[in-house]
Amino acid sequence: MLGNFQQSQLRIEIEAPTDAIHDSLVHPAQLAKWLVGQRFAPGMPEELLPGFEFTTWTGPVPIYHHVDVVKSNCLRLLLSGGIDGFHEWYWGEGWVQSRLEGVSVLPLNLGQTLSLLSLRQFLATQRR
Repeated sequence: MLGNFQQSQLRIEIEAPTDAIHDSLVHPAQLAKWLVGQRFAPGMPEELLPGFEFTTWTGPVPIYHHVDVVKSNCLRLLLSGGIDGFHEWYWGEGWVQSRLEGVSVLPLNLGQTLSLLSLRQFLATQRR
């Protein structure tokens, strides 16, 4: 894999209950509504489960995901293709944290920041 090793860990406050954050992260239909710049392959399940594999695209770059862990407060995805690494999500009442590590030519910190802000905005509009 060409690119640089990058790592980023961000945590933000989100005015949303834990179950709303959970649903936004593990239900692909909701995930597709707020995840900035990503296109999903067809055939996504109603909910992400360990062992499921799927592909997203950032422009022409495919990113392959293997769902490693899904719990009531965390999600871990193993990544390959456009990013060789992993993406972990942790959340609780009023906060979400994202940890991303991998080798990529893509600007991972920028994409992660935009995704978290987009998630915050999505959850704010869901509460109205």
